[in-house]
Amino acid sequence: MLNSASIKNHDAHQNSVRLDDVDLRILAELSADARMPNNLLASRAGVAPSTCLGRVRALQDAGVIRGFHADIDPAKLGLRIAAMVSVVVSPEARNAMLEAARILRGLPEVQDVFVLGGTPDIMVHVITESIEALRDFVAAHLGGNRAFSSTQTNIVFEHLSPAKQG
Repeated sequence: MLNSASIKNHDAHQNSVRLDDVDLRILAELSADARMPNNLLASRAGVAPSTCLGRVRALQDAGVIRGFHADIDPAKLGLRIAAMVSVVVSPEARNAMLEAARILRGLPEVQDVFVLGGTPDIMVHVITESIEALRDFVAAHLGGNRAFSSTQTNIVFEHLSPAKQG
């Protein structure tokens, strides 16, 4: 997830989607508060509400805005253990690495999957209700998978979200 500071530093010439200052203001505002009413968003972006709505829809159609999400506290749901699991893919499974990552992405404990350049090959962000559940997840889905030659599990002590801008 991009924070509004990284959006402000965007160079419009670095990608295939042409973004002007209005688009960047809209993106910065939505990244800070995706529930912002269109009228307020339009005011902050300096455009008419109808223009703003059209811009947001165009940003969605272009794939710049991938969705709007709720920031849910996992601990409030009883999911108190977070971990980053490094996975090394075995040499004979390298051609199936992306498929293995996609399968991991579909598991309910998995929050994010990152396919990396270098070692490890895959980083998996997992949230579970207990250390025992984390151990069982790693054993069942990672350690028991012949496509993976090794794993290393790191417990997350604190997750610091990007600071709110404004």
